[in-house]
Amino acid sequence: MQAWHEQLTDRRRELGLRQVDLAELAGVSERFVRLLESGKPSVRLDKVEPVLEVLGLRLELVPTETP
Repeated sequence: MQAWHEQLTDRRRELGLRQVDLAELAGVSERFVRLLESGKPSVRLDKVEPVLEVLGLRLELVPTETP
């Protein structure tokens, strides 16, 4: 399974957006987009949500498999 940050990068590229374009559309800094796409382990969800919205993605919680 592909890492979440790689999925974000792939989706941005599918949409033909540069990091700076995504940042502008989502109202975040280009630096934030770079950190997000690099897999930064701690990010603010209130900044992630607009990025996901621009990309047409959503954050979803799913239960882990039970042993």
